[in-house]
Amino acid sequence: MSEHLLTDQAGPVGVVSLNRAQALNALSLEMIRGLNAALSSWLQDSHIQAALIESVSPKAFCAGGDLRFFYEIFCNAGMANSPLLEAFFTEEYTLNHLIHHYHKPYIALLNGLVMGGGMGISQSSSPLRLRIVTEQTRMAMPEVNIGLFPDVGGSYFLSRMPGETGTWLALTGETIGAADALHTGLADIFVPSDTLPALRDMLQARDTDHIHAARHFCAPFEEKVDTNSGTLARHRQLIDKHFSLDSVQDIMHSLADGADPFARHTAETMRRRSPLLLCVTLEQLRRGRTMTIAECLRMERTMMHHCFEHPDAMEGIRAAIIDKDNRPQWQPATIEEVSEDMVQRFFAPVWRDETHPLRGLA
Repeated sequence: MSEHLLTDQAGPVGVVSLNRAQALNALSLEMIRGLNAALSSWLQDSHIQAALIESVSPKAFCAGGDLRFFYEIFCNAGMANSPLLEAFFTEEYTLNHLIHHYHKPYIALLNGLVMGGGMGISQSSSPLRLRIVTEQTRMAMPEVNIGLFPDVGGSYFLSRMPGETGTWLALTGETIGAADALHTGLADIFVPSDTLPALRDMLQARDTDHIHAARHFCAPFEEKVDTNSGTLARHRQLIDKHFSLDSVQDIMHSLADGADPFARHTAETMRRRSPLLLCVTLEQLRRGRTMTIAECLRMERTMMHHCFEHPDAMEGIRAAIIDKDNRPQWQPATIEEVSEDMVQRFFAPVWRDETHPLRGLA
């Protein structure tokens, strides 16, 4: 097991702790493999009644995938010649699928930053999942900021958020807190961060009924967060009005023409994102509304292959992470230059159905 991934299975709860604080727990391939191995093993272990995932660091649960790894591997080999880069996304999406269908209680303590890949290892469609947020939770799917699209199952869980709130989250890359996470169904319950050690100890001491016990523990803190106080709740009507339009160009024009300061700020935010990946992301979410999680992950795996064939991904990572000049040169540079053909190329099959890397997901 990686030094960046600590596991404890002494009691009835298998605990995995992300331990790469210097990188805000950015997921490496080794960490993904360790998570897959631990969670799969616990499903087969009759002594383990529940799984709990947390971070050793109070700053971040998980800030996403290891972008420096992506950049270095791609610059050295390119996507087509990089088995490691191909393996990263195949194995990460396999892990996301495992978590969505985990048939033991899966409890995620989402304290600090929860972004990108961190959302992928916490979001689940299983009735046995429990996503716990704190006053320090900062949640986002910021991929469009760096010329990517919201993957790790984002096609599935973002497209199922209330109204167009998931579209707003995907196309702006903005960050939300506990109130909005609870309001939109990206989290289940709230607890103050200073009570997390006590919650963890209580769960590890129990033999059964861990979801009910966690909810009971957190119940006294329910009134500490007003789920109607967040950005998404306060601007829901405006978000639904603008983000239900048919194209990114229509959305941005509608926002810019509005008198509301929030709408204009949102339009300005979107102007800084990759025009092409904004359009790809909107198409992705609209497709995802009628797809299963397995179908969404297969689509995203195809999209990611195409993403690294286009310069925006590496340019976005360079500008944000490598050179840190925050001045990406997107191709094309404006939303008006994006054609439908450019967008549809991201969804073109790379593999036959019987050879798709995620063909085994059901």
